[in-house]
Amino acid sequence: MTGGATDGVTAAPDFPPGLDAICPMHLLLDDQGRITHAGPTLQKLRPHRPMPGLGFLDLFRMVHPRNIHGIQDLRAATGDRARMRLRFRDPPHTDLLGVLVPHGQGGALVNLGFGLSLLEALRDYSLTNTDFAATDPTMEMLFLVEAKSAAMEASRKLTHQLDLARVAAEEQAYTDTLTGLGNRRALDQMLRRMIESGQEFALMHLDLDFFKAVNDTLGHAAGDHVLEQAARIMTEETRAEDVVTRVGGDEFVLLFHNLCHRPGIEDIAQRMIRRLGQPMPWQGETCRVSASLGTTLSTDYQSPTAEQMLSDADAALYAAKRAGRSQHRFHVAGGHVSGGPILGQ
Repeated sequence: MTGGATDGVTAAPDFPPGLDAICPMHLLLDDQGRITHAGPTLQKLRPHRPMPGLGFLDLFRMVHPRNIHGIQDLRAATGDRARMRLRFRDPPHTDLLGVLVPHGQGGALVNLGFGLSLLEALRDYSLTNTDFAATDPTMEMLFLVEAKSAAMEASRKLTHQLDLARVAAEEQAYTDTLTGLGNRRALDQMLRRMIESGQEFALMHLDLDFFKAVNDTLGHAAGDHVLEQAARIMTEETRAEDVVTRVGGDEFVLLFHNLCHRPGIEDIAQRMIRRLGQPMPWQGETCRVSASLGTTLSTDYQSPTAEQMLSDADAALYAAKRAGRSQHRFHVAGGHVSGGPILGQ
């Protein structure tokens, strides 16, 4: 099958005039394998290269069947309406499916379609529904694909929104709404993880002294202000990897990751005691509280449990209160409490 100039092109056989409408992707070949006519959609794929006069195999490369050198090979290989796969030789190298039907003058009618390359063809050639036969299901299939894509995109967006809502709900469930700190639920989860991982840590229980007096004399709004300021101070005096939680009205629990060094913990405790003991202005009034703290270390237990550590830190806290408040105490193995320096209220 050779291609070339339009000179000597055999006239197209007498086919129905409606063939372009019924098969807009067809080609008519003469007995030499030259194109004598191209359907309008197929010609649209090469708008600046008229197909009549070109050799079929000069325009296309056969993918299947192979070893095709002329129309007789093609007719013999494809038989009666057998399928073939081919590709444009010049870019865009669109893949096509085709069927060849021999006609009585030695030539053939070839009808082509895009198959799996449809979406690429729509992108490369700006095809519309008018480029396909009225009975061609291509556009309906494309509509279904687009509808499915739109539905999947809508589903993806909805899933993303639900994920964000779930994350927000979970975050809210683990957050104290007043201070923004973790709540008791967050503490329980973090404490369980740290114990299960075998990580060394310190657990500190902090209680605000005289907080009830602020509420009783200045009102709950003043009390909320004190809690917010206390949360800010505790966050500022701890490291980024530490956890500060509010577990009750004026009670807080702090977890110190990989910190069981008593002097270091004592230093943090004394800084918080000093800052929390300073007057807190509020609407022309002065709020005064102090802080008592009790700490226990995971390294003091052979097999630490959350319940035991919380109980021991609570015992150390109340030992600090009994000693006069504004103090910090360590709980040690055997149920004893060790003291730290006593500061004035």
